Amino acid sequence: MVVISDEIKARIPDFKLGVIQYNDIVIGDSPQMFKGRFQLFLESLKLESQSVQDHDSVREWRAIFKTLGIDPSRYRPSSEALLRRAYGGKGIGFVNSAVDINNFFSLEYGIPLGIYNAGNIFGDIEIRLGKANDEYEGLNGRLMNMNGKLLSSDSCGAFGSPIVDSKRTMINDLTSSAVHLVYVRPSMNEDEAKKLVQAIEKMFIQIHGGHSESYIVK
Repeated sequence: MVVISDEIKARIPDFKLGVIQYNDIVIGDSPQMFKGRFQLFLESLKLESQSVQDHDSVREWRAIFKTLGIDPSRYRPSSEALLRRAYGGKGIGFVNSAVDINNFFSLEYGIPLGIYNAGNIFGDIEIRLGKANDEYEGLNGRLMNMNGKLLSSDSCGAFGSPIVDSKRTMINDLTSSAVHLVYVRPSMNEDEAKKLVQAIEKMFIQIHGGHSESYIVK
């Protein structure tokens, strides 16, 4: 089960989250066809005349962070960080098929996404603001103090965030089940959010096999 804390719902009544659960998947290198599509997409972003600040999704997520008491200039949403790299012509390296798809859709929709190894998640998932004792080793190799930041947690504590995720739940080639958290824009209605989540789910299963289910939490 995935739940959103009352504190977040009180501050942002339209806050919603897409959840996709995958089982019996096979993770590996991304197919060449997908890599080619990703590279063409990155080239198209470099040619766009708009800046990161002009991106509607970036503006909305920066506003969400401010409403939650997070400084978006100091702690950027992961989607904004990716877009800044793309618009600046900096490379976005391929990691594995799951992470690559996660990054692709984050760039396409301008929203944060998190893909997690379900085998290392224990109990229900709560989306909440961090407390003083919330910290983890981030994918960037740093010990992240998550106090006051938007995060996802299980019975063992915080494991992810639309800022940076943890090493504890990172995806690797041995992962066979995963949870995808899609931080859709609150301004989207539920039908729009469902269609976006289902598009991600469809491509993920096409590449990784297995089976899945998806839903919107609000």
